[in-house]
Amino acid sequence: MMASIDEDFLREDEETRREILFIREQLPSELKDKYSDAQLAWMLDSIADYFFESGILESDEDEVDIDMEKVADYLCSQAKNNGLPALDTIEMRFVVEADLEYQEQNA
Repeated sequence: MMASIDEDFLREDEETRREILFIREQLPSELKDKYSDAQLAWMLDSIADYFFESGILESDEDEVDIDMEKVADYLCSQAKNNGLPALDTIEMRFVVEADLEYQEQNA
């Protein structure tokens, strides 16, 4: 049983690495190396938290309208609430857009 839990974690880690690489490719050149992998992984977790807390994941609609600005604002407020360095809303929008594009391509 333990092996499968470990395998799940390894698969999840590998998926996160692939998504971070994808996001770096999508970001404007001045942002590509601004954030560490750990920071980007935190952002991805926070974006997932936003979708969970907002109820978007429970929607029965085929198409869900996602307000990128709200997601970016959420990331910035989460960073502040967690005592992390301030994030720029405009920069976070690029991260959110890249995350959504990745999710669409890998759905």
